[in-house]
Amino acid sequence: MKRIVRMHFRTEAIDHFLALFREYEQDIRTFEGCLHMELLRDTSHSNIFFTWSWWESEKHLNAYRKSALFGTVWPQTKALFAEPAEAWSLKEITQSKAQ
Repeated sequence: MKRIVRMHFRTEAIDHFLALFREYEQDIRTFEGCLHMELLRDTSHSNIFFTWSWWESEKHLNAYRKSALFGTVWPQTKALFAEPAEAWSLKEITQSKAQ
């Protein structure tokens, strides 16, 4: 299962968010069931970021979302938003070959 979360931050909160992300990224990446996680930044709007994560299953993602780790990270992150986050859970249909 793939998960994309779009986060639009207040401009003055970007450095705080990046420090927070660095502090917890290893804990999230090594959370049971997390296979991959990336932080991406919009090329046109420097205060819009995305996380792209891969989870073994929806059960694993939900366990993370109910965890103490998420309960610590998400409220701090959410407080920095200029707009509410948007999230999508996706199921892969096709896979391209690396070139």
